[in-house]
Amino acid sequence: MHKLILHPAVPGRAYQQNHVGVFRTDDHGETWNSIEMGLPTDYGFGLALDWNDPDTCFTVPLEKKNNYAYRATSGAFRVFRWNGPRGGWKSMSKGLPASGAYLNVLREGMSSDSLDPCGLYVGTGTGQVFNSADAGRSWKALASYLPPVLSVSAAVV
Repeated sequence: MHKLILHPAVPGRAYQQNHVGVFRTDDHGETWNSIEMGLPTDYGFGLALDWNDPDTCFTVPLEKKNNYAYRATSGAFRVFRWNGPRGGWKSMSKGLPASGAYLNVLREGMSSDSLDPCGLYVGTGTGQVFNSADAGRSWKALASYLPPVLSVSAAVV
């Protein structure tokens, strides 16, 4: 398992990302439902939730290369938003690098805040940090030329 997050608004609801996809449970992990249909790949590390909408999560799909030895985006850095079974996955990439961006996101490299709309934060293994203040609709670079970003956390104070 790469990432597991419990949703605070719905008891029993959790999302997880692992080697074979993205999953959701509504019964405290007794059963897991695959929700990766519509993503370009089923592999990734980063996962974040919209704390105001329990049917919404975000991820950055990564390409599997050489038996999992190399993990990066396919040249376009994209965050995907899932809006429940009816909405499916949608690429949210306005403002993110669209070509030549072979970036990776580690397990703790993605976070969200509790504002409405939620803010999203993504750090990369090559030292960039991106932010969306509007639930992924648009992005901007917050920092570049950092060492690998191992962890990103968000808090509202």
